[in-house]
Amino acid sequence: MKIMTRLFLIFCLILGMPVLAAEPGTIQITGPWARESPPAVTNGAAYMMLTNTGPAADRLLEGSSEVAETIELHTHLMENHVAKMRKVEMIEVAPGQSTMLQPGGFHIMLIGLKQPLTAGQTFPLTLRFENAGTILVQVMVRGKDAGTAPGSGHAHHHHSD
Repeated sequence: MKIMTRLFLIFCLILGMPVLAAEPGTIQITGPWARESPPAVTNGAAYMMLTNTGPAADRLLEGSSEVAETIELHTHLMENHVAKMRKVEMIEVAPGQSTMLQPGGFHIMLIGLKQPLTAGQTFPLTLRFENAGTILVQVMVRGKDAGTAPGSGHAHHHHSD
């Protein structure tokens, strides 16, 4: 590991800053959020920006969370002028690029919510990537009128693997 990378990691640890692995292929996650859900609704979705800082492509393969029975990766498609959601096996994050998970596009589907998502709460979501490994994020629940931008709030990321 280069000396500057080591010094940066030590500096972050001393300050208590969250750090993702500082190696090629690292995925940075910005602004994870979900929209609050009405009491009778049993599904939700999580959104965020995934940025690949490395030289090789990476793929989001799956997610897990205690807030829902099942987590799936989805996208929206237009078929005969009708928007439809479809499950996808993975979400590609090109090297040096960002992939936005947002309403009307790629998203993480929370199926079988164990309780309604309430504005102001946070919940843990674990994401597994092909190269970057497992990353734990805290998802902020926003009000029902939340926009599509991933928000500028502080996000906690914990990398393991």
